[in-house]
Amino acid sequence: MTTAPADLATLEARFATALPELALPAQAAETPEPRLMVLNVPLAEELGLDPERLETPEGLGLLTGTRPPAGAQPVAQAYAGHQFGGFARLGDGRALLMGELVDREGRLRDLHLKGSGRTRFARGGDGLAALGPMLREYVVSEAMHALGIPTTRSLAVVATGRRVHREEVLPGAVLARVASSHLRVGTVQLARAADDVDLLRRVADHAIERHHPLAAEAPEPYLALYRSVISAQASLVARWMLVGFVHGVMNTDNMTLSGETIDYGPCAFLDAYDPATVFSSIDDGGRYAYGRQPAAAQWNLARLGEAILPLLHEDQEEAVAIATEALGEFAREYDDALAAGLRAKLGLPIGAEADARRLAEPLLELLASGHVDHTSFWRNLAAAARGDAEPVRGMVLDLPRLDAWLEEWRALGPNPDAMDQVNPVHVPRNHLVEEALDAAGSGDLELMHRLLEAVRDPYRPRAGWERYAEPAPADFGRYRTFCGT
Repeated sequence: MTTAPADLATLEARFATALPELALPAQAAETPEPRLMVLNVPLAEELGLDPERLETPEGLGLLTGTRPPAGAQPVAQAYAGHQFGGFARLGDGRALLMGELVDREGRLRDLHLKGSGRTRFARGGDGLAALGPMLREYVVSEAMHALGIPTTRSLAVVATGRRVHREEVLPGAVLARVASSHLRVGTVQLARAADDVDLLRRVADHAIERHHPLAAEAPEPYLALYRSVISAQASLVARWMLVGFVHGVMNTDNMTLSGETIDYGPCAFLDAYDPATVFSSIDDGGRYAYGRQPAAAQWNLARLGEAILPLLHEDQEEAVAIATEALGEFAREYDDALAAGLRAKLGLPIGAEADARRLAEPLLELLASGHVDHTSFWRNLAAAARGDAEPVRGMVLDLPRLDAWLEEWRALGPNPDAMDQVNPVHVPRNHLVEEALDAAGSGDLELMHRLLEAVRDPYRPRAGWERYAEPAPADFGRYRTFCGT
């Protein structure tokens, strides 16, 4: 294996050093014809990487894992997870943690690859990724970042020149992504399943060091860690709900301890508002439907509590009581975060959360009953605050009910300018994503770059970009997404 020049990137190996039991040394598969499809130049600069050098053979070697920097220790991470409710021992079957970078603000960031080839965790899979799902993660994660939602970031997508066999033969690709870490609820679960309290404690200590340093100063640091993760996830899922994001596969191995959104597989944004919306092709029972996401998060956090019981108290019953009390705060924190977000979306002042709760329930019922486009309605609502209710009236069938609601809401003096700061014009609309992916599969990236430009500027309407703000056409049909493996 050749190596990139040492000054291309300096990668630390903190996870591999701190938790060697959970770090399997691995090597990326060679890429026959690597070709850079999209590069996140602002993120590269933020990480202290030279964007021009990332386009060289050495740079492509870093982005595909085939030429790791000198001293790097690429590993596949081991973890467990409840997948649709069933527990399994898992790990990075088609991914590598290349190591950690220190960005220009001194923050430690993981550089992680997806689709880099088989590891011993592959469980019969080919270890590869198709171009479409990798570009989907790039687009959606960039949109989430622009919306202010904690998320992993996409640094680059590199086509490998290898064909990938799924339902059809597809072009292969590697996604290089960045996160504050890839520690998951499933990481803690695996340590507990190993019945190794020392490993469990070291995983928790590593999480505290990386993400929740104030917990180290608490009288009971592991309880403080648990409470901090609960709080971070309550806030995160509330933000998902406010913008109509459906993760699609909320297994415990896809829930981070940092509170960042991770693993954009069968994900999508709502078109018509419907709490029962499911986009994933494998979620037949609707376990991770849009409206069930808060309950799914709470269930996952209960599994985290079970995993850290030995760190909470020596007595099992006492430990369970401590974890149960902490988990009881999730519902309150989620409800508070959602109410604060709804208040902002409705243009009401700080302190009017009770009004937001009272107004939101009948409004959302109205949207659901009329199959109203979620993003467009909230954006058009600002026009009603300015005195022109026709844009929202044109979207709803039950006009008497809507008019009564509007009268009650406008009596509170909503601020339309404030609403425009939180209700996006542009999200990655599903028909536009598919259009861009189809074109990219044929080698045309123009639509992909244009879609990225729109979603990276979500709150500003722009002349000539109207189609990026419009709902899906009537013939778009039911949307289904796939995990990509």
